[in-house]
Formats: sequence, structure tokens, C-alpha cells
Amino acid sequence: MRRKFTEEFKAEAARLVLEQGLAPAQAARDLGVGQSTLDSWVRAKRSEKRPEALTEDERAELKRLRKEVSVLRMERDILKKATAFFSKSSLPDASGS
Repeated sequence: MRRKFTEEFKAEAARLVLEQGLAPAQAARDLGVGQSTLDSWVRAKRSEKRPEALTEDERAELKRLRKEVSVLRMERDILKKATAFFSKSSLPDASGS
């Protein structure tokens, strides 16, 4: 007789191995399932997490956005320095002049 496991049970078993770092053999013993069964659940869970490859358009947009972020960060840093410079120069002189 073949045992049936819920999807929730399978996901939790795979999570023990993938996220909690429990050795597959130990997890299989603790859960009372065969190691090959647990291995197949872990493989299935890993394939769920694997992101699909980016399309050429997505790669081009990602490259453009990374460049834009770089420029914006540089502009922000320049503005921070300018603000600091002008705020120092607008303070009254400590010598009283």
C-alpha cells in the first residue's frame, strides 16, 4: 500500500532540507519517508524557486535601469556635497566678523 502525502507535508519536508539545513538522510528518517522520496520533493521545490531566464528585452531594460541608478546615485552624492558646502558657507563666522 502506497502512502499519500499532502502537498503541504511535502513542501515542509523539502523546506527542512533547503532552508533549515537538515541533512536529507536525517530528515527522511525523522519524517518516516524514504530518502529517494524526500530527494524528489527537494528537487521539485528547487525547480519551483529557479527563476526563468530573462528575455533580451528584460536584459536590456535591466542594463538601462542599472545605469540610471548609477547616474542618480552620483547626482545624489554631488547634491549632498553641495548642500554641505553651502550650509557651511552660510553659517555666521565664529570669529564674529
